[in-house]
Amino acid sequence: MSTTDLSAARATELPGPDVLDMRVEVVVVPVSDVDRSRRFYEQLGWRFDTELVSDDGVRLIQFTPPGSLCSVSFGSGITSAEPGSVESLVLAVHDVEASRAALVARGIDVSEVFHDAGGVFHHTGTDGRVPGPHPERRTYASWASFEDPDGNGFLLQEITSRAPGR
Repeated sequence: MSTTDLSAARATELPGPDVLDMRVEVVVVPVSDVDRSRRFYEQLGWRFDTELVSDDGVRLIQFTPPGSLCSVSFGSGITSAEPGSVESLVLAVHDVEASRAALVARGIDVSEVFHDAGGVFHHTGTDGRVPGPHPERRTYASWASFEDPDGNGFLLQEITSRAPGR
């Protein structure tokens, strides 16, 4: 299957009246040092949304990437997941090379742009990465990656046109 074989029929079907509208709004990222993580997400240039502290010591901080409707939350006492255990949070960008350059200019360690050897999706870790953007600059096919201080992984994915129904 190539990325051009997207199921247009399935993507354009409208949900029936019994399907509730649902959106991913917040992703919780487990961290070991809340203040260090706050500095990192500020360095990314993401919008600071809130910091909440409860009487029982739970602390939550939330940031939102520019243009995103989904936020990232982290803190203490909000997840039992191991710090650094999140992989492959995809950030859709229109131009992966420009987005990478903007992050590097902010002091973020970002991988070189790559595409997948199989042409479909990136493999776990760095397996199957071919240097440079996809040779045809096919939408959904060029990537760059970075991690937060705990090793939670993010992927920049170049999307220049959307699949039908998106």
